[in-house]
Amino acid sequence: MSMPSTTANWHWKNKNVTPWAKAWFQEELTKISIEGNGNENIKVTSTSWLDGDVELGQRKSKLITIYDCKISVEWTGTASDGTDIKSNVTIPEVSHEITLDGLSNYTYNWSESESTNPAVAALYALAKERLPVALEAKFAEFPVAITEKHGKDLTVSMEPSRTGTPAPATASVTAPSTTASSSPAPAKPMAKNALNTSKIVKEASFMASADDLFGLFTDQQRIPSWTRAPAESSAKADTPYSLFGGGVKGKYISLTPGKEIVQTWVLSNPTWPSEHEATFTTTLEQSSDSTKVVFSLAGVPKGMEDEIERNIDGYYIHGLKSIGYVQLIVSPTYTQPRRAPETSRLPTLGKRGDVASSNTTTAVAIAVVVLAAAFCLPYLSYSPVSLHSSAK
Repeated sequence: MSMPSTTANWHWKNKNVTPWAKAWFQEELTKISIEGNGNENIKVTSTSWLDGDVELGQRKSKLITIYDCKISVEWTGTASDGTDIKSNVTIPEVSHEITLDGLSNYTYNWSESESTNPAVAALYALAKERLPVALEAKFAEFPVAITEKHGKDLTVSMEPSRTGTPAPATASVTAPSTTASSSPAPAKPMAKNALNTSKIVKEASFMASADDLFGLFTDQQRIPSWTRAPAESSAKADTPYSLFGGGVKGKYISLTPGKEIVQTWVLSNPTWPSEHEATFTTTLEQSSDSTKVVFSLAGVPKGMEDEIERNIDGYYIHGLKSIGYVQLIVSPTYTQPRRAPETSRLPTLGKRGDVASSNTTTAVAIAVVVLAAAFCLPYLSYSPVSLHSSAK
């Protein structure tokens, strides 16, 4: 039996669309042409794909573009004096983070002209002024084009099938007017005190400071780097937040920098009970070379534990790993090994024994010196002259 569309759309899916993206850039960017004053004109003639990948993902019924690519744009132009120019510009990063999140600005590496012709220099100035504007307008269209072209391949339609056996809902037309006159009543929200819930705890250790991880979890500008989706966060108690493009929402309850984040947690999905809030606590425990992160979600509706646990592991922990935060493969209860008590005491006893032996040796040596001095003292009392006379 197939899964309901709401459940099927919840799970993570990915589609690599890099070949399509290469063709899209070639087709769309070559439509760019710029007219300057007089006879000046510029036209994009071709593009070269230098590096990168483009994917479309689905998380919690949300389509998310994931791309980071490097392209080169070849352009030709005619200067005001009729001189023909052929050049190129490289854009090292065309990415979701720049286009949609605005985390940085586009960078353009221009191939400079060696000509001293003023008309040629004016054409290059025109290209640097107006070509980036035209390119960025196309870059803004790119994520929309990805979704429109490939979104249907990831999203399971919520409309009933139009082939095969007719949907049972058609029979309701002949039902009594008391039911046909109104739409089906929505399921009543389950009362909070009647909802059976459980608690999920996930742990992971990362080679990063607690303050750095705290910032990644709460800073609106940094959150999209690991969620790959827009976020809203003011990082203050009693203020709302939104992650994964609105897939998860709630309010901050308390924040202790570098230590703990407590927040309400609501899943924007039909499978989540209406008006129900869970409590999500993130605890940071920093050691000398890493930080243990404990994710605790209390109030998970019964029956959703496995699904929520997989998503915390996939979206939170794997999200950090995807941007270079190395996860240590250790047991959650791992502690730094200590030297066994017997081993730690043996060197101490050895040192004390060495000290005692050294003291005894010193005492014996002093005694020998004293005795030798006492034996030699009578001989040393004679003068050299007396000894010489005696010898005679």
